[in-house]
Amino acid sequence: MKTLYMTLVLTLFLTAPSPAMEVSGVRVDQSVMVHGQQLKLNGYGIRKKFFFKIYIGSLYASRHLSNYTDAVQDTGNKLIRMNFLYAKVDKGKITEAFKEGFVNNSPDMAASVEAQKFLALFTTDFSRCDVVDLIIGADGSVSASHNGTALGSIQSPKLARAVLAIYLGEKPADESLKKGMLGN
Repeated sequence: MKTLYMTLVLTLFLTAPSPAMEVSGVRVDQSVMVHGQQLKLNGYGIRKKFFFKIYIGSLYASRHLSNYTDAVQDTGNKLIRMNFLYAKVDKGKITEAFKEGFVNNSPDMAASVEAQKFLALFTTDFSRCDVVDLIIGADGSVSASHNGTALGSIQSPKLARAVLAIYLGEKPADESLKKGMLGN
């Protein structure tokens, strides 16, 4: 009877939905819905600049992605979520970081029309507790939202790969953030 009870408790524990976890005082969801598809937290890390924590970067996907190649070859939706920790981040700093990421990982995209449209989506500064979502759609689109408000969407598989490369490419914005987002 005791074994049966323990088996039942363990079964309930393992099948119960996993709760969100807290990282640096911010709730990080274990799963999210994107375009009707449930995505699981692949991993997360903290983007730091010098010794300041700027944001928590989380990667969500339908299956585990262990490297950039896996992420690019994955045909499902993906979500990169930035939960801002720093008091105020100027939009110019974020767009400069995106530009640098394009130059370092996808130089052919750095001056492209698609990259310029992507950068133009970000028109306001970011504050502590703000959430920016970048959805890399299964259809090759890139959609952005700020605190749940849609900023726009760009249909471009090349841009989708370039945005993933900013975080997961050979020269990511932050190596420890990349490792965290890949679940390492």
